[in-house]
Amino acid sequence: MRYLVSILAAVLMVSAASAAAHTRCGDEWGGVSVEVVSESGRAFLSIPHRDFWQGGTHIFKKYLEARRGENYGIVIRNSTPERIGVVIAVDGRNIISGKKSNLGNREAMYLVDGYEHARYDGWRTDRDTVHEFYFTDIADSYAMRTFADSTAMGVIAVAVYREKERPKPLYESKGQESAPALPSAESSGRAKAGAARDEAAGTGFGDAKRSAVIHVAFEPEADPVQKTLIKYEWREVLCRKGILDCRQEVGNRLWDEDEYAPHPPGCGRNWDYSW
Repeated sequence: MRYLVSILAAVLMVSAASAAAHTRCGDEWGGVSVEVVSESGRAFLSIPHRDFWQGGTHIFKKYLEARRGENYGIVIRNSTPERIGVVIAVDGRNIISGKKSNLGNREAMYLVDGYEHARYDGWRTDRDTVHEFYFTDIADSYAMRTFADSTAMGVIAVAVYREKERPKPLYESKGQESAPALPSAESSGRAKAGAARDEAAGTGFGDAKRSAVIHVAFEPEADPVQKTLIKYEWREVLCRKGILDCRQEVGNRLWDEDEYAPHPPGCGRNWDYSW
């Protein structure tokens, strides 16, 4: 069962297998990591870019190689003892509400309990349903098709908030959260994704997937303790920008693969060696 927070900020918590055995740090404030994975759970190639502090927030920036048409999920591992709230935005839109996101503490967010991890696979359209994320071109992206918004295209952003007070009792939501508007032709863009290949990558609104939530009380601190910003690009773009070294391997000047020396120009193989 997943949890939706109901206070100043609406928060959701995804049910997840316990991750008490995890000791990896990854993008860290006390051990909170963010990873983008394929449908099978394989991590997409990521390249660290920068990490720095802005006030009390530790900011991590990295690039990621997007693969056209592939579904993906965002995995957050919390190896701290306290539960955290996470605001997640894809292409600048909050993945729960669909609203334009600034990663603020009043936005809809998910919860991840201490020593647990959770995976977020899509845009939430009601209490029981998400529509899967997949890499596509800008014109087919959810942000452009639904909101005509390309102001933060190609960015997966996660802000981590600590809780002001100790956890309050959980209670089940009786209402249905309002869903963002659906694209006019749901998932139809997937078939068109390869037709008009824009330079920039975006995230589409894919097939429906069951994902139940309940409301939970959680009051976040004013500022996030951590932000992770992932800029995803097609491989050819990463190569052109020099973020990936895609040059063909150059042969070794001192390692000749031929077994024998070649003939000089004008000297054929029928040269008479008799004397």
